Amino acid sequence: MKTRPGVPYPLGAVWNSEGVNFALACEHATRVELCLFGGPDGNEQIARIPVTEVTDRVWHIYVPGIGPGQRYGYRVHGPYEPAKGLRFNKYKSLLDPYAKAIDRTITWDDTLFGYRIGHRRADLSRDNRDNAATMPKSVVIDPSFEWDADRRPNIAWHETIIYELHVKGFTKRHPGVPEKLRGTYAGLACPSVIDYLRSLGVTAVELMPIHQFVADRHLVERGLTNYWGYNSIGYFAPDVRYAASGGLGEQVREFKTMVKTLHAAGLEVILDVVYNHTGEGNQLGPTLCFRGIDNAAYYRLVADKPRYYMDYTGCGNTLNMTDPNTLQLIMDSLRYWVLEMHVDGFRFDLASALARELHEVDRLGAFFDIIHQDPVLSQVKLIAEPWDLGEGGYQVGNFPPQWSEWNGKYRDTARDYWRGIDQRLAEFATRLTGSSDLYKPGRRSPIASINFITAHDGFTLHDLVSYNDKHNEANGEDNGDGTNDNRSWNCGVEGPSDDPAIDALRSRQKRNFLSTLFLSQGIPMLLAGDEFGRTQGGNNNAYCQDNAISWLDWNKADHSLLEFTRQLIAFRRSHPVFRRRRWFQGRPLYGAGVGDIGWFKPDGEEMSDEDWNNGFAKSLGVYLNGEAIPSPDAMGNRIVDQSFYLLFNAHHEPIAFTLPARNWGKSWSLVLDTNAESSWQNGQTYRTGRQFEVAARSVVVLCRVD
Repeated sequence: MKTRPGVPYPLGAVWNSEGVNFALACEHATRVELCLFGGPDGNEQIARIPVTEVTDRVWHIYVPGIGPGQRYGYRVHGPYEPAKGLRFNKYKSLLDPYAKAIDRTITWDDTLFGYRIGHRRADLSRDNRDNAATMPKSVVIDPSFEWDADRRPNIAWHETIIYELHVKGFTKRHPGVPEKLRGTYAGLACPSVIDYLRSLGVTAVELMPIHQFVADRHLVERGLTNYWGYNSIGYFAPDVRYAASGGLGEQVREFKTMVKTLHAAGLEVILDVVYNHTGEGNQLGPTLCFRGIDNAAYYRLVADKPRYYMDYTGCGNTLNMTDPNTLQLIMDSLRYWVLEMHVDGFRFDLASALARELHEVDRLGAFFDIIHQDPVLSQVKLIAEPWDLGEGGYQVGNFPPQWSEWNGKYRDTARDYWRGIDQRLAEFATRLTGSSDLYKPGRRSPIASINFITAHDGFTLHDLVSYNDKHNEANGEDNGDGTNDNRSWNCGVEGPSDDPAIDALRSRQKRNFLSTLFLSQGIPMLLAGDEFGRTQGGNNNAYCQDNAISWLDWNKADHSLLEFTRQLIAFRRSHPVFRRRRWFQGRPLYGAGVGDIGWFKPDGEEMSDEDWNNGFAKSLGVYLNGEAIPSPDAMGNRIVDQSFYLLFNAHHEPIAFTLPARNWGKSWSLVLDTNAESSWQNGQTYRTGRQFEVAARSVVVLCRVD
C-alpha cells in the first residue's frame, strides 16, 4: 500500500475525498504502526503500516484510497518498564485518543491487559498475546452534516434552568418514544420528549457522560455495568451504546441531529465530561489507549515510584494536566464538541483534579488560564464539580470567574433545614440568596451557584423523603457502597407506606424542597424524574444499575407533583426578582421606600443581628422587593417586578406569621401554600398586620397587592 508522509495536524484521522491523514502524539515511543481492520466483524487486520514521519512528537501518515467507516488502531513500540512508568506493548492494538467514533464496547478478555493476569510479578510481567479480536476499533468518519439554520439558544445564565438526565434512562421506558429508539440520542430527539421538556419549562439538558466509556470488568462479570459512564476512554466519540443508527460513524450524525432538534426547541445541551481520569484504571487496569501510547505523559505518576498512579479521583488514575499533549487533547476535545457538535457548555466532573499543577489545587492553573483566553470555550457555559478526592480537593467557591459551580453547601443546608436540624438561620438565608459568602469575595455573581437538592449521585427526591438509610443491596457489595446520606428524612416510616398521612407529609416535603430550589437566587438544577416522584427504591449509588432501578418509570408518574413543578418553574420564569444577576444590598434602590430584601421573624419584626447569631429558629419571613432590581434588561431598561413575601416554616408545628408593617406593603394575595392540596392558590388577599398561619413544614408565598 503506497502512503505519503501526511501532516502532523490536526491530530486524529481526517478524511478528504482521496484518503485519510492519521496523526498521533507520542513523545517516548520508538516506533508506531497504523493497523487497518476489516472483515465481517471488523477484527481482521488487513494492513499494518509503519508510521515513519515524526514532527514535534507527532507521528503522521497519509493513506490514500480509504474513507469513512474504515476501522483502525495503533500499535506503539517502546520499552516495557513499568517500574519506570513505561508501559509500551507492541502486541496491543490501541484506540486513537482523537477517534471521532468507536465501533463497539469492550469484550473483556485477558489479552486486553498489557501484563499477564495472575502472574506472580503482576503488572511487571508482559503479555505478548494479540488483542485485536476483543479490542474495539477507532473509526474514520465523514464529518459533514446539514446544520442548516441551527442557532444556539444562548440562554442567559440567570435565565437558565438545568435538567440533569441520562440519555438511556430518560427514554428507555418512555411510552411516546418508538421502541427501537428508546435509550438513544434519536429517542431524546423524539417529539414526545421535546414536548415534555418544553412543557416542564427547563432551558437546558445536562447529559450525563456520553463520551465513549469503559464498563469495568469486575462489574460486567457480576452481571452489572458502568451505567453512569464516568469512565471515559474516547474524548471525541459519542458513545455507541446510545446510537440507534450504528457504530461506524452513524452515532456522530445521530448525536448532531439530536442537538439540532433540541436547539430548534430552544433547549441548550450541556455535557457532563470526565477529563480527570480515564477508564484504564490503576497499574492493574487494561491497556486500551493512553497507557500504551505514552503512559508517562498522559498520567500523573507517583514521583518516586512511577509504577503507580496518583489517584485524586478514586478511579485509579489522574490525567496529567502538566503535559502539553494531554492539555492539548482536552482543549481540542472541548473545542470539537462546541464547534463540530454544537453543544452549549460543559459540567466538569471532579474539576478540582484538573487544577492540580503539582499536588495542591491551583486556582489559577494552566487549564483555567487557557480556557479563560480561548475565544471559543470562554463563550460557553462552564460548570465545575468543585471537589475531588485528594487532599485539599473541596474547593466550593474557589473557581475563577466565568465558572459556575455545583453548590454542595446549598444542597446540604437545604436538606438540613427541611429535616429540622438545628442550624442558624443565617446559613439558610445565605444559600437562599445565592451564597454570597462563597462567590462575592471573588467578584462573582449569584449565577456562580448551581443550586440543587438532588443529583444523579445520591437519593432521588422521592427517596430522600422516604428513606433514612441507603438500600444498595442490588449493587452486590453488601450495601457497603455509596455514602450514608445523613441528610435524608423518612417522615418516620422507612420506604413505601400505605398510610395516607405519611404519604401526604412526604408529598409536602417534596414540594418544600422544590419550592426552595426554584425560589432561590442562583441557577436551579433539577434531577430528571424528581418532578414526578421517581424512585430508585432507596438505592443512592445506582451507578451500576442499567435496568428498572435507574430508568424513569413514566407509567408511575405523580401527575399532581408534575403539575406543581411545572407551575413553580413557570412562576420563577415569570418573575425576575427570583433570578437576579446581582447581589442583594439590603438598602433602598431607585428611590424605593424599603430595601431590596427584608428579613422577618414570625412576629413581623425585622431580624436583628442578635436574632441571626443566637438560637436555632426554624421559621423565617423573606421580603423580595420587585421594585429594586438593580440589573437592567438586554435593552438597558430598568427591570420592575412584583414584590413577594416568602414564609418558611420547618418546625413540626404550625406558626402564625404577622404580616410586616405598612411600609413593606398594605395587602397581600396568596400565591403558593405547599401544605394545601392544591398548592397554587387563587389570590385570596390579606391585610398587613394580621396573622397568617403557616402549617408545619410548609412554604407560603404572598404577592404584594399595594
